[in-house]
This record gives sequence, C-alpha cells and structure tokens, in this order.
Amino acid sequence: MIGSIDCMHWQWKNCPTALQGDYGNRKGQKSIILEAVAGFDTWVWHVFFGVAGAQNDLNVLSQSPVFNDVLIGQDPNITYQVNNTVYQTGYYLADGIYPRWTTFVKFIPNLQSQKQKLFATYQEGYMKDVERCFGILQARWLIIRGAARMFDEEIL
Repeated sequence: MIGSIDCMHWQWKNCPTALQGDYGNRKGQKSIILEAVAGFDTWVWHVFFGVAGAQNDLNVLSQSPVFNDVLIGQDPNITYQVNNTVYQTGYYLADGIYPRWTTFVKFIPNLQSQKQKLFATYQEGYMKDVERCFGILQARWLIIRGAARMFDEEIL
C-alpha cells in the first residue's frame, strides 16, 4: 500500500470577490482543498493544494498530478504478495466517492462473512491515517486550523 488518499477543505476567510464563485464549498463558505496521500506512519507521499472550483474529491483528482508518474511509466517500484499472487503496482485506500480504478481499494459493500468484516475493520483503521495526518498538520501549524487570511493564491 502506498497510502490513504483523501481531501480536506481549508476555509479561506479573505477570498477576493472575483474568486468567490470558484472557491465556494457546499456549505456556502469559501475554501481551498488540500489533497494528500499519507501512510500509516503519517508520512505524506503526495500533496496537491489550491484547486479552484473543486467541490469534492473527484474534481480534485481530475486535476491532481498524483498519477502523472504512473501514466508515463515511472510508478514506484513496489512488490507484494497476496494469496500466492505477486503484484507489481501500489494501491491507495480510498473513500467510496473515488472511481473504480484498480489502484483504489475501497470498502466492501454488503459485508457477509466474518473474514470480510475483519478485513473492513482493518481497512477502516488504516483509512483513518490520512485523517490523522490532517489533524497533525492542523495541530503543528495553527495557520491551517484557522481560516486563511491571505488574499493571493500564490502566497497561500
């Protein structure tokens, strides 16, 4: 596993009037979205920040460079084995909103067996890694916890 992928909204208090239509979120607030891929040890593998017009994770993913290396054939050299099958590509734990790509592992709907329930419990725990990473970032750099006060995207 490379890590868990998710997005967080950072409220933009002093968003310029000309940009307010692009940076409005579903709650009517102005915000910039931070996309991150974080590992179990809160190591951040990827960050993409400041997407205009992004209301959800899919819009951010469509503009994000997270898979650019994979598309040009320079993906990370990862080898692992599951049930005597060797895999050469990494995968990301993702929410249900992400598309059905082979690189995303999402929750199993309609859990039936005890084995599936145990797997879902562990997967849910590892999916919290990126949320924990966002919490650490907000605790360490207080500016991220509060609303952004700058006027210019470049300065943010």
